[in-house]
Amino acid sequence: MNDKIAETLTLLHTNDIHSHFEEAARIAWYFRQMRKETPADRLLAIECGDFLDRVRIETEGTHGMANRAMLEMLAYDAVTLGNNEGLTFTKEQLDALYEGAPFQVVCANLTDSASGERPCWMKPTTVIEKAGWRIGLIGLTAPFGDFYELLGWTAADPFEEAARLVPALRKEADVVIAISHLGLRSDQRLAEEIEGIDIILGAHTHHLLEVPLRIGRTTVCAAGKFGRHLGLLKLTRRDGGGLSVEGGCLPTDGMAADGAFEVLVAESRERADKAMGGTIAVLEEALETALEIESPLGNLLASGVRHAAGAEIGLVNSGQLLGGLPAGPVTARDIHAICPSPINPCEMRLTGATLKRALEESLLPEFIGLEFQGFGFRGKALGTLCVDGVEWSFDESKPPLERTVDILVNGAPLEESREYRVGTLDMFTFGVGYLGLKEGVVERYLLPEFIRDVLAASLNDPARVADCRRMRRRTANRLGG
Repeated sequence: MNDKIAETLTLLHTNDIHSHFEEAARIAWYFRQMRKETPADRLLAIECGDFLDRVRIETEGTHGMANRAMLEMLAYDAVTLGNNEGLTFTKEQLDALYEGAPFQVVCANLTDSASGERPCWMKPTTVIEKAGWRIGLIGLTAPFGDFYELLGWTAADPFEEAARLVPALRKEADVVIAISHLGLRSDQRLAEEIEGIDIILGAHTHHLLEVPLRIGRTTVCAAGKFGRHLGLLKLTRRDGGGLSVEGGCLPTDGMAADGAFEVLVAESRERADKAMGGTIAVLEEALETALEIESPLGNLLASGVRHAAGAEIGLVNSGQLLGGLPAGPVTARDIHAICPSPINPCEMRLTGATLKRALEESLLPEFIGLEFQGFGFRGKALGTLCVDGVEWSFDESKPPLERTVDILVNGAPLEESREYRVGTLDMFTFGVGYLGLKEGVVERYLLPEFIRDVLAASLNDPARVADCRRMRRRTANRLGG
């Protein structure tokens, strides 16, 4: 170990930017100012994952290369994978995104399922030297095992990997930093259970620690979400060998935007717009959508998810669709604009009783207007349910949760005790939205397809397009009418 240690090291860290390029432009400006004031060998910059989000056309239309350019411009030393990188891109796309990167990609708990190895661009740990400091880094990402398996990855337990790798890293380094995309509770557990970690830089649950937490000898940090804050720490070695960590988070609101960064984003937007401008379908008539009521486009999405899953029933929330489609040519850009959420279809088994409960809930304002973020959802509010394979009637005069009169599944009366195969959204399996749906048994997730891919395919099926205008939900006196 090198005994010559600089008095102070400046550490900049970011997390969960989610392609918020406007805020990232301010971060870029601040990074540039810090680099003017701080010698390169006394400054360390780390990004903790979910720096990209396919909700933005710049990301979608460039396969993430706009975000790669962002990382290069900000000159990060190391990054780890967030679930938005690892789960919304295929392995081949990640190869293109990270190969040859001028920064280190560090992640200890992901390996290729076929080989058991990591790709050439990923390391479990690394040591970076800065002005006499030997800084040991270990990356850890949220282990969404079922999803990663479908994409060809094995996601190991991050705590087991940390327990295995940190002791050796500790012997090599003056300072050990965990780049964690695990969430606040997991970061607290890491600090409590794994000896030898000096600093945890957190992400995933979008928590903002304006003042770091001190847990034993570990300092836990995080900079919130969407680039609204950035982390700034000053690391100092005391004469007796101890480490002092001072600082916290700075709001980016009010900072100037970096002009060169804005040019980069504009160029990426132009490339993406061109790449996604080709016609993928032609509509003879416009397809409308609505948040509060059943709509043709919502029904078409439900039909597409049902067919993708090979299920008896299709079930989606109308809030996935942010607008309708006019008659005429439809482009990939149009589909992305109205259905930006990186959500995957899935197949699950639901009892008739659970399905009935969800349909009842879909009539209630507190569900229709529910606003939330995360779990892949990039809409504004949950919305009502749109279905395929189901026809049902309700009586508005009855009390809440008692309004359904008849429910037919493919022409036969619903059996509350029977299990039905349902094509729906992975979001529901996380217990968000229509809460009873999380009681379903997941048969399979359909990756790497997103629901907008399913919708695009359905637009090219004349039978489904014709059928989507047939209303599935009626007031009681109109069922069968």
